[in-house]
Order: sequence, then C-alpha cells, then structure tokens
Amino acid sequence: MDSPMEPPRPSKKAKQNREPKRSQNQSRAPPQKDAYARLLSQHSSSVFSSYLEQCAQDSLSQKEANDSGSALQAHHDKLNGAQQSRDQVAINFSDPGDFSLSSKNKGEESSLSLYMEKLSTRNAHRESERKPGVSERQQRGQRRDTATSQDGDIESGEEVACSRPTSAKKHQKPQRKKDEPSNYAGPQPAEEYGRPVTPPANASEQQQEKARKSKKKSQPKHPGEEKNREGILKLPADPQTPRPKPSHGKTAAGTESPGERSKNKGDRRAKKRVFESYMSLEEVSHGLKRGELYQGQLRINPKNYTEAFVPSPDDTRDIFLDGVVARNRALNGDIVVVEILPRDQWKVVRSDMDCDSTSESDTQTKHVAPTAQRSTRHAPTPNAAAEDQSSDPEELVRPHNVSFTATGERQEDPSTTRASAEILQKTAKVVYIVERKHSRAVMGHLKFLPDKPFAMFSPVDHRVPRINVKLDDCPADFRTHPGDFANTLFICRITNWPADSNFADGQLAKTLGQAGEIEPETEGILTEYDVDFSEFTEEVLDCLPKNLPWTIPPEEFGKRRDLRKECIFTIDPATARDLDDALSCKQLPDGNFEVGVHIADVSYFVEEGTALDTMASQRATSVYLVQMVVPMLPRLLCEELCSLNPLTDRLTFSVIWKLTPEGKILDEWFGRSIIRSCVKLSYDDAQRMIDAPEKLFALEELPPIDPEHTIDEIHQAVLYLHSIAKNLRAQRFIGGALRLDQIKLSFTLDKETMMPQGCYIYEYRDSNKLVEEFMLLANMATATHIYGKFPELALLRRHPPPRTKMLKELEMLCSQLGLNIDFSSAGSIQKSLCAVYGDDEYSVYRKEVLNNMCSRPMQLALYFCTGALKKKGEFRHYALNVPLYTHFTSPIRRYPDIIVHRLLASSLKVGPDLGLSTEQVEKQAAYCNDKKTLSKRVQELSSELYFGVFVKECGQLDSKAMVMGVLNMSFDVLILKYGVQKRIYCKSIVGLDSFHYLKVNKVPHLKLVWASEDLESPREEQVISIFSVVEVQLKADEGPLKYSAVLKKPDNSDPTANAHSAESLDSHI
Repeated sequence: MDSPMEPPRPSKKAKQNREPKRSQNQSRAPPQKDAYARLLSQHSSSVFSSYLEQCAQDSLSQKEANDSGSALQAHHDKLNGAQQSRDQVAINFSDPGDFSLSSKNKGEESSLSLYMEKLSTRNAHRESERKPGVSERQQRGQRRDTATSQDGDIESGEEVACSRPTSAKKHQKPQRKKDEPSNYAGPQPAEEYGRPVTPPANASEQQQEKARKSKKKSQPKHPGEEKNREGILKLPADPQTPRPKPSHGKTAAGTESPGERSKNKGDRRAKKRVFESYMSLEEVSHGLKRGELYQGQLRINPKNYTEAFVPSPDDTRDIFLDGVVARNRALNGDIVVVEILPRDQWKVVRSDMDCDSTSESDTQTKHVAPTAQRSTRHAPTPNAAAEDQSSDPEELVRPHNVSFTATGERQEDPSTTRASAEILQKTAKVVYIVERKHSRAVMGHLKFLPDKPFAMFSPVDHRVPRINVKLDDCPADFRTHPGDFANTLFICRITNWPADSNFADGQLAKTLGQAGEIEPETEGILTEYDVDFSEFTEEVLDCLPKNLPWTIPPEEFGKRRDLRKECIFTIDPATARDLDDALSCKQLPDGNFEVGVHIADVSYFVEEGTALDTMASQRATSVYLVQMVVPMLPRLLCEELCSLNPLTDRLTFSVIWKLTPEGKILDEWFGRSIIRSCVKLSYDDAQRMIDAPEKLFALEELPPIDPEHTIDEIHQAVLYLHSIAKNLRAQRFIGGALRLDQIKLSFTLDKETMMPQGCYIYEYRDSNKLVEEFMLLANMATATHIYGKFPELALLRRHPPPRTKMLKELEMLCSQLGLNIDFSSAGSIQKSLCAVYGDDEYSVYRKEVLNNMCSRPMQLALYFCTGALKKKGEFRHYALNVPLYTHFTSPIRRYPDIIVHRLLASSLKVGPDLGLSTEQVEKQAAYCNDKKTLSKRVQELSSELYFGVFVKECGQLDSKAMVMGVLNMSFDVLILKYGVQKRIYCKSIVGLDSFHYLKVNKVPHLKLVWASEDLESPREEQVISIFSVVEVQLKADEGPLKYSAVLKKPDNSDPTANAHSAESLDSHI
C-alpha cells in the first residue's frame, strides 16, 4: 500500500488569506455589492459583466429581504452559522487579488468558476426553497462526496485545490484508497469539547444540510480534478485494496449541533473533523429504550473493507454500514450502537442473500437509493466475515464463508420499493462503541516517509486503518536504512484514533521477523487475535500441587466411586496429550449394557477464586494450531495431573448409564470417581478394531495395555460401543437432528523443522462417530441434571434457529437449481440433503458445496445462563434438536465445562456451591463465546498459513475443483484434492478471449470463450455454474504465503472436461 499522509500544512499564502477571512467572521461583512464592483472592474467582457450585475441585484435584494427582521436573522444565523461562514468566504472577498486573472496556473478557471458555481447554486437553492412544488430531491441536490479542511488536510478528497503543493497531491491517492469519503459541513470543535455531535434536531436543520449538499450538484469540473461522474477521483485499480465507494449522502462526518456551528464561526483554522463525536451514554441509553438506536457486533467484510454490517434486531437482513466514516473508528468485532440513516440513503439489493456484500462490478459504484424510482443492480459476493467453526459435534452446523448468487422472484416486502421491486437494506452509522472487542493489535509492515516525523504502518488486515508511528518508536536504523525492513513483520498497537484524522496513532509492540516464515506469522496471528500465549505467572503456578510426583490423597478414595478395576480406555487423535475423556462398556447378565463416560475432574485442581482459576477464565479455551497448542491450563495439569493417561490413577467425574442394545436409557448415575485407563487408543486403532470384528490383535499391533485386561476384552468393549453408538446416531437423526460436515485439512510435519511435508483431508470415520455419540449423550444428560437443580444458574449452550429471510432465499435458490430441499426444520434439511448428495465420484464434494450453502443462514451456538434468558423455548439447540444442552466433556480445554463441573458437584453435595451470581455466569458465558470464536479463527488462519507454505514449497499443484458460487465477474471453487476454497477472476484467466454473465432459469452462469490456438480452429466455450467441475492449478504468488487458483483450459481429449458443466446445466436447472 502507498504512503499515508500527515494532514498537509497550509501554504503561507493560505495563512495570509485566512486571517482577513477569519476577521470577517467576527464582524459584519461589507455589502456584497462592493465585492461585485471590484470584480467587474477586473473583467472587460460585457456578457460576463451583465451576468454578474444581474447576480448581484438578485443577491442584494435577497439580502435586504433577510435583513428586514433582526430576530429572524438571529435565528437564521443560529441554525446555519457554519454554512453562512463558508459562503462568506466564497463571496465577500476583501482582497481583489483573490480573483486575479494572473494567478498562477488554472487559477482563473478554478477560482472564478468555483465562485460563479457557488453563487448560482446558492441563488437557485433559495429560489427552490420558496417554491412549494420543488421536490425534496431537487432541493437536496447531489451529496458532497468529500470535503477539504481549512488547513489543506484532504480527509476525503472532493476538491483538489489548484494552489495545493505538489507533495499533497502525491499523498492524495493512497489516502483515497484507504479512507472513506466524508460529508463535511465546516470546521468542528476539537474532541475535548466533550459534547456529543448529534444529527439535526428539526426540519430546518435538515434543510440546511440539504443546502450544503446542493452546492456540489452542478459544480463544473476543474482541470486539476480528474473525477468521474460520481465525483470520485480517478485512481489506478488496486487488485488488493478495493477502492472506497462514495458514502451517498451519509451524515456520519461533519454533523454539528447548532451551538457548535456558532462556536466554529470564529475558528477557521481548526482541523476538520472526519468522524462524529460519540453520543453520551445517557443519549445512547434513551435511544436504545425508545428503539431509535440499535446495538450489535460490527462485522467488516474482509474482501471489501468499505462494507460493514450489524445484525438486525428483528432477525431479518443485516444493517449495512457504508464506508470507514460510517463505522466511526469502530473495528471488526466491536460491540457498537448504530443510528439508522434516512430511508432515501438505504442500500438497494436484489435479494436477502445479497444483504452482506455486492458484486465486483458494483464495488465502486453507488448502491444507495435516493428515491424509490432509482434502481441499482447487484450480484452477491461472499460475506467473508469470520465465524465459529469447531470440531465439537454439536457445532458442525454453523455460518460458513461461502459465496453463491441467489436471485429469485421479487417478493412484496415493507422495505421494497414499488417502482423497482428491489429490496431496501437499512443503512446506519456508529454513534457509540459499547465494547472494544478488537484487540487493537495488528500485524503489518513499516514504510518510511521522507521529511515526516512518523512512519506509516500498513496492517496486513485491510479492515484496520493505517497507523502513524513516531520515528522515535521505530528501530534505531530504520531512518537510515528503511529498505532493510521492507519484509519485516511488526506488531503495532493502536493507542488513539483522533476524530480529525483518517489514520490512527500507534506504537510498535514487537518485531516479529521476516514475512512468510511460520514462527513470526504465527506469533502475529496469536497477538492480533488476543490469544495469551505467555508463560504462566509464578502466582498461577503456586496454585499447583507442590509434591511431585503427585498421588491421589487417601481421603479422596472415601469420597469417590472406585472404578480402577473397570475396563476403561481413551480414544483420541494419535498426537493428543490432553486426554480429558474416557469410555467404558460391559454387557450385563440381562443383555443390557453398562456404559460410562469418564471426564477429567479439573475442578478439583482449579479451585474457584484462585489465581489459577482467574487465568483459566481469562484464557477461556485452549487454542489449537497446526504445529502447537496454546493451553488454557499449565501443562502440569493439562498433560499430566488431569490428563487421563494410561496405567495411571486419575480423578474423574463420571456418568454411567444402563442402556438397552438400542440405546434406550434405563438408569443413570452421576458422581465423582477414580479410574485407571488401561490403554490409550488412537482413532486409527479403534477403527481397525471396528473394521475387523473377528480379528485377534497381537500385543505389538496396539499401544501398551494394562496387564489387568486383555486385548479381546478391550476389542469387545469397542465393538459394543460402536453398535450402541450406531443406534443412538440413527435415533438422533430420526428425531430431527442436523449435521453439516465441513472439510478439514490436516498436515504431516517434519519433527525437527515443523515444516509441512504433506497435507490431506481428514477423514471422519466410525471411530470418531462412536466417541461423538457418547459425548453428546453425556452433555445432554448433564444439561438436564444441572438445570433441574439450578434453574436460575445453569450454564447451558443453545443454538438459535437459522435466519428466516436467508433461509427462504436459500430455498428459492435450491428450487431454481432443481434441488428439492425441505427447510421447514433441522430434521427435514438433513433428510433432504442425504437424498440429493448423489452417489457418483463427486458426491462427497457436492455434499461439501451443499453443506456450505445450507450453513450460511445458520447462527452460532452460544453459551448462556438460564437465569438470564427468560423464555425456555430459546434454550433449544436447533441442530441437535434437543431442549437442553451444555458442555461437560472437555474441562481441560474449555472453561465453561469447569463451571458445569462445579454446578454438578454442588448438585450432588460433593462440592461447594458456585460462587457466582446469574449475572456473573452470563457475563462469563458471553466472554467464552467471544474467545471460542477467536480461537476458531486462529485455527483457520494457522491452517491457511501452513497450506500457503506447502504450495510455495511444492510449486504448482493440479487438481479438479467444483464451482461453489458464480458472480458476474468471478466464481468460487472448492479444490477437491485439498478441500480449500479459492476465487477465480475472469479477467485474470490466461488465454480467455471473453466471458459473459447470464442467467438460465434465474440461475447464474458464466460463459467463458477461450481464444483459439490458430485462426482455423473455432473458439471453445465453457459454461461455469454451481456444481460444475473444472481443472485448476494452484501456484504461489509474489506476496509472502499468497497463492492463487488458475483455471486451466478444458482438454478436448478428455470426454469429462465439459461433461460435468453440461450435466450441471441439464440436471440442476
């Protein structure tokens, strides 16, 4: 990215001219006819002179009419002080030289045409205000896309003054690329005034705002202002940084209260305010109660940082925030309060699925509907906001980053314009930040700025603003050898973001290392997402047992059920070290089974209120990366004392059932226990036992086994568990459960360097399903138990139903694709998907595409306190289709499980009462929700990092891919061999002659026309639609760890090259 800029300092001439102008604000301006007389004396054109005379007469008569009543004039000054002050600067020139025809370069055309335009626009607007038949749109005129401060600081780049120094022009383009244009109505008071800037309170003030906007409507272009018709400076396209869209009438910047406008009349040198001041807490509280303001979490589109969204309180389409200025210094993930903008500034979309992004071609064009008759067309792009993904079985239904075009029949809707039948999406601006959830720590690069006392920090994440860093805070030799740091990654923390600056202020926190290397990149990810990976403090470690090796105290044997002689074993990934669950199963004489789930008793070691407990509650979860784990608890606990390692006595919490072979519960027991695991089985070990029920395994084929138990005993227990788990699973899905599997990429690493040696798609097998079913059963049983004992204090986990609007839109899309899917319930979705997956070689990938599509309307599963949610119907878990659910089975890596263990112990009278109130449990639950989401995103980024290294090391990788979504200039694909998703842009396809976007039965398609190899050969056509199978090649890009997918030209010798596209066209439309 290019350099940011310090606000340009005013030239000497500008300073000289400002002084007399400022003095005019403090005393009554001279009669306007004197200014016209001086102008007339400088120009000999009779036509021009007569025109000026007429304008002078009109303006003078209007002024005399306004002076007829002093009280009316005083009221007018109060409402329009800032506007009149600006107009006086434009009209009442005390120095004839201001309009001298001999002024340097373009001065004649720029200054004179600007003066004439403002004069004519002002008179025309006054005339329209007197005419009752003039429409509001005509009075308002076109919005100002930008404004320039009195000291020459270009916050949004509307007018490039001809007298501005060349250096300022050089900085102009990078600033426009990064920052959102703003509507500025004049200089504003500094933030320390301490008064919130609120929107206009009455119709008169709104008219004044419209009057200010109208001045831009018919302003002629100046030679120095290369603008398009939208009023946007023409900038070179940047493939990595999309150009900001105009704000289209937003009042997010430059809105002043009448009192502040009056204050600013005498301070023309004050820096222009880019952002509004925040409302006071009292104003926000009242606004929320009255329903005038809305609170929610800000989500910024990572593929287009000018687009942001806040969930709608009525659970319909999201509220749209257009541009950086509308976000008012809030960052991704922050909890904000927003104010809805007027209806004529809402965004026009074609469908509810389009309510979180726009098509590529529309990214730099207007998408706000000033009038009902205006129509702007869009095709959706993915909302790539980061969402929760977990290996936990109950979380395999979640929002997913996927893009697909969805356009259907226009539906009647209260927010749909009648003339165009388009959907209007509400737009808003941030007026208050409730909680800064973003860490304000970002990873990026430093760039040296000559003759500046600061350097520019460019974050890797474009959703974060560029940051000014003092040179004194930079490395010692950065000033003299800035090129040595071009590829160095730093961590920078934002310390302040002034309201009068497009850029934040910050300090360098750490030098990470070279970009593209795994260690510095990983550390940057952890820091940016606020993962505490520091060593545990001495205060925390003092809470651990001191006498090592630790043994179970004798008194515990009298308080617990002794299960050490039972055949109990763990089934985990081969590399797992934190073993927090074990299973047991034996057949009873009556043919039923005794099945046990045994969970590490972490709450025994983590006592409530200790430093260890405080640290665990702050970390909230262990974070799993490709090459490492950031533990929630010290390793002495999570890998030794709490881990259910084989051949070792361990403290546990157990749930033991008496089950029929079909899985029906006949009896249930909860309690603290002591176990001794007889073997640590991996998923591969258990799977081999399942696959070979009659085989007699030798000792060397399995991990070390406790001599108290035989291989056959363990093998038989695994087979019993597998049989019962199959029945439990079948009953769950018959009962209406939903599971949307997501492909997971795994890596094989070099043990010394930890570099990726290979990668593969993780296979979810029967052994995984076995463990999953009994963990689900234990969690559901525990939820029912603790809620029955503590109806106001239980910590449970709920999954809200999918968003209705998006679900209906998805149903329409599936219908257009020829997919018969019933979206009436979780169970009906599961049943329908199983029927349409197919059984050909691509069915597993078609399943992934469909799962992605169906995941998009889904909401996140959330921890909550039952006493804080009054409607019991909202406790339900949608995907599991159960009334109560919680997390009990992973206390080593999840803090909510520890709270659940404490509640369970209290309910059984084997532990103290929980020392938290309902409010405190709810607060901790919300915090754990945030931490869980962040940890999942870190896990995804770690996987992306390693795959980027893998592609770079391997070179070009060929694979088939299935199309997941089609846009007007690109399409998204799922790389079948590696399970990753990439977007392919048509303009970047080598050898493509042309491409055409079309819809067949309302389903989006791209027709690609490939250039012929010679003049005699015909051009080849390729149809791209959802479920098409194409050939792609992955190759590393120039940037560190960046790679792209390149579409390969179809091979005519391969009969399947276009068959799948044609089949998709025939079968799915």
